[in-house]
Amino acid sequence: MAEANYKKPLLGSRWGEAIWVGGIFSVSLGVALCSAADLGVSMIAAPAFIIYEAAAPAAPWLTVGTVEYMYQGLILIATCLLIRRFDWRFLLTFAVAVIYGYLLDMWLTVTADIVADSVLKKYLLLTAGILCTSFGVTCFFRSYLPMEVYELFVAETAKSFRLKTERMKLIYDVSQLVITVVLAFTLFDPAEFNWKEIYFKAYHSLGTGTVMATLLNAPLISVFGKLLDFLFGYDALIKPLKKALAIRHEENARVCEGQDAGDDKLRQ
Repeated sequence: MAEANYKKPLLGSRWGEAIWVGGIFSVSLGVALCSAADLGVSMIAAPAFIIYEAAAPAAPWLTVGTVEYMYQGLILIATCLLIRRFDWRFLLTFAVAVIYGYLLDMWLTVTADIVADSVLKKYLLLTAGILCTSFGVTCFFRSYLPMEVYELFVAETAKSFRLKTERMKLIYDVSQLVITVVLAFTLFDPAEFNWKEIYFKAYHSLGTGTVMATLLNAPLISVFGKLLDFLFGYDALIKPLKKALAIRHEENARVCEGQDAGDDKLRQ
């Protein structure tokens, strides 16, 4: 049945590693672009930005990237408690979080000189950032290599509670939006918040961009997923690496199994 339904991706099947690299660079770039827009970063990244802003005066050694992977460490612990399971490979997702943290700091430095001096430029930057972030998350979901802790949480809880990945992603995004709001109004003076400014200036990394990312992330992941599935396959170029490191939820496993079957049929 897998051979009958299998359609060879347009650009081939051995993109597992490249998709992962594209994902981590795209997500970190997207977050940096949203930050440069100053309309609020995504609900996934916002807690780290808020915590960093509040803690930086007392801990000048901190960076946004450092806070980011520390926060992801807490999410990893929550994931294991929620699904009641631990796999040593889950620790690799924390290593990915550290890599992502350094890349985020790099992109924040690169984009630091971007001046969004008009509302139009702000929303153009925000749109580019949301698109990059959603594309990167889609890549993570489809690579066999360790994903970020956020994506691991979504993939593993979706499998554990038998939910569609897109639905679990939306639930997670909304929960992170709530955490973002609570952090922003707890760590900073709520009196500073001004509804009239929120449409063109973020309130401590919380703004219209945060809400837009919450609403658009899951649908964009679905669209990008269909595009990637048409163009690429996600099997390994380095087979031993796949056997050692693969962490995939059931949907991705079926995709890759279909690709393996299709490749075997073509070789016969």
